[in-house]
Amino acid sequence: MNEIESYYSGVVAVIGAPNAGKSTLLNRCLEQKIAIVTPLPQTTRNRIQGILTGDNWQMLLLDTPGLHKAKETMNKEMVRIAMEALNEADVALLLADASYDARRREKRREEYLAWIEQVRCPVVLALNKTDLVSREQLLPLIEWHSALHPFAAVVPISALSGEGVKELLRELVSRLPEGPQYYPADMPTDSTERFIAAELIREKIFLRTQQEVPYSTAVLIDAFQEDAEKGQAVIHATILVERDSQKGILIGKKGAMLGSIRKSAAKEIEEMLGRKAQLHLFVKVRKDWTENTQILRELGM
Repeated sequence: MNEIESYYSGVVAVIGAPNAGKSTLLNRCLEQKIAIVTPLPQTTRNRIQGILTGDNWQMLLLDTPGLHKAKETMNKEMVRIAMEALNEADVALLLADASYDARRREKRREEYLAWIEQVRCPVVLALNKTDLVSREQLLPLIEWHSALHPFAAVVPISALSGEGVKELLRELVSRLPEGPQYYPADMPTDSTERFIAAELIREKIFLRTQQEVPYSTAVLIDAFQEDAEKGQAVIHATILVERDSQKGILIGKKGAMLGSIRKSAAKEIEEMLGRKAQLHLFVKVRKDWTENTQILRELGM
C-alpha cells in the first residue's frame, strides 16, 4: 500500500517599502497580471491574494501596500492592511530594493528592523532589482541585509526579468506547513473581476496623470453586467476625485484624457475577461474622500 504524500499549504505575506517591486513579483510568480504596477510609490492600496499551486502544495501569496510612515487616514489604513497580513502569515517575505545607495539603505535600516520585530514566523529576504547592480556590488549588499536579522533564507532576484524567482519560490514552499488545498489548482486569485477591473482603471490614471492627482483618485464599479446577445461585459465605473481642478485634469481637453484612460483600461480588461468589454467612465468630486472612513470601507480598506 502506497503511503499518502503529505500536502503543504500556507500564507506568505509579502512586505516591503513602497516601490520595492511587490506587485511585479506577484505577477511574475503567477505568470499573469493580477496586481497593477506603476513607477509611483504607494500604488497598491488593498491586500491582493495570488494563489500558486504545485504538485503537493498551495501557497497563498499576499501582496500588501508598501510600508511607510503614514499621516493621512487612507495611508494609515494601507499600513494597517499590510501589518494585519503578517498576523495571518506562515512565512513572511521581506522584499528589499538592491538598487538603493548606501545612504538610502541606512535610512531604511530602522524601518526594516521595526517591521521584522512584529513578525512571528520565519522571514525570507528577497533582494530585488539585482539587474540594476553589478556582480561586485551584490555580495556586500547580501552581507549588509543579512546582518539585519537571522533570515531563513536570502535570495537575490529580479522580479522584472524573473531571475532568481524560481529559487525564491523553492525557499518559500519548503517552509509551508502541512495543510489542505484551499482553492482549485487553476484559480490564480480570489480577487473578483470587478475588483481587478477597478484596479486596471486606477493603474491607467496613475500612468497618465501627475503630482497629487493619482493619489486623490479612487475607482468604484457601479455596474458590471453581461450582454449575452453581444457576448461582452458592460461596465460602468465612477472615478472619485477630491477637487474640481482634478476632475478637469482627468477629463482633459474635449474629454481626451478620460478617453485615453478608458481605451487603455478597456483593452486590459478585455484581456483579463477573455471577451469584449464596453467601459463607461464618469468623474465625480467627493471632497476629502481620502479622509472619509465610510468611502474607504466601500473601497475595501
